[in-house]
Amino acid sequence: MNPFDAVIDAPFGKVGIRADDVSVREIVYLPGDIESIAPRKPLALEAVAQIRAYFAAPSMRFDLPLAIRGTAFQQRVWRGIAGIEAGQVWTYGQLAREIGSVPRAVGQACGSNPLPIVIPCHRVVASGGIGGFAHHPGEGFYRNVKRWLLAHEGVSIA
Repeated sequence: MNPFDAVIDAPFGKVGIRADDVSVREIVYLPGDIESIAPRKPLALEAVAQIRAYFAAPSMRFDLPLAIRGTAFQQRVWRGIAGIEAGQVWTYGQLAREIGSVPRAVGQACGSNPLPIVIPCHRVVASGGIGGFAHHPGEGFYRNVKRWLLAHEGVSIA
């Protein structure tokens, strides 16, 4: 695995960022015991600044060059997710109908999102509750991150 270009504190643990000279390639949620890393590249520094701005004000809009690598279907799902405003949630079914798919496929694409927070997959939930997160069903670290992100945006879901 490539080292992170930055690891910063987050209210729920840490956020790891991988970037090159032209785009942010990956954002990863990490437990709080991971060592912080100061940004090593200008674009990592900008990503850190924008993520911290989101932690201060969830309505802020990201403006980062992204390396969005995935299948055509995944990219369609991620474009749909990017259109969901802070403080709003859609169900997997709603997003599936919007893009002409089925909920399970949308959920799989959400879980494969390499750029969470910036592509806000936490805003997509199950019809009967919060749903899984980052291919991690059930309770635990990732679901707690999703709960924190939603609560930060003013959304409460069981």
